[in-house]
Amino acid sequence: MSRADFHSQNLDTAREEAQRLYAAKAPMQGAWLGWVASQIYTLRPAEYAAMVRRELQSLQEKSET
Repeated sequence: MSRADFHSQNLDTAREEAQRLYAAKAPMQGAWLGWVASQIYTLRPAEYAAMVRRELQSLQEKSET
């Protein structure tokens, strides 16, 4: 499977996962960063984890503006 195919097949799921992780930020407060890092660490394959990480970063940047 090409990288583009993998990306297109998994983008919606990666966005949903990032939203789930981001939703826990306010309730967890200071504990969130370590928790979210551990959650991303368990995601496989690594390419999918990177997609979730990028989507999470996008959500964080949007919330800061």
